[in-house]
Amino acid sequence: MKIIISGFGKMGKKIKAIAQMRGHSIINISDSKHPLTNLDVTKCDVVIDFSTPSTALDNILYSLINNTPIVSGTTSWLSNIDKVKNLCLEKKGAFLYSANFSLGMNIFFQINKQIAEIMKSHEYKCEVNEVHHTNKIDSPSGTALVLKEDIQKIYGQNININSERLNKTVGIHNIKYESNIDEIIITHISKNRDGFALGAILAAEWIVGKTGFFTMKDVLKF
Repeated sequence: MKIIISGFGKMGKKIKAIAQMRGHSIINISDSKHPLTNLDVTKCDVVIDFSTPSTALDNILYSLINNTPIVSGTTSWLSNIDKVKNLCLEKKGAFLYSANFSLGMNIFFQINKQIAEIMKSHEYKCEVNEVHHTNKIDSPSGTALVLKEDIQKIYGQNININSERLNKTVGIHNIKYESNIDEIIITHISKNRDGFALGAILAAEWIVGKTGFFTMKDVLKF
């Protein structure tokens, strides 16, 4: 599979390494000095985008306009999600978005919803807590927002997110349920970026040859 990587920070570098280990070719790399919109994306099988909130939307639209499948893990553009869905439908394109590509976190998403269903009828206050490295741009994280929104749909009330940026922490997310009697905490801890990168590559392998708007639920068949 021929891949163009959009965004060559820590995640982009990890994606390159794991993709090559799996036998794929990285035919081009986009970064701040070489925008994806200046590259010929039709020469690749798929674009994997981990760019920035300010460039992600343009990268997604550009890929879809050029009939090239794109997988994106960049957050903070979701106010334009309907625009992306409509273009994807119009062009019969292929797009996959996830706030978090790790298998463990996608399992955690499902556990989060199941526990919220159980807890909603009991008198527990709920909050989402997340810790990431100090270089992380978005706060709260896209993952924390997914956890919050999933709980809110079930609880029917606003859920607070507490965000902390600490040294080189890869990612910690926990959901805390607290009453006057006790508290229940479920936690996901990322030890490194390998799971995110592998998940993005698995999504890219999966999406080639398909049309539509997808998430990791489609890849993992949850």
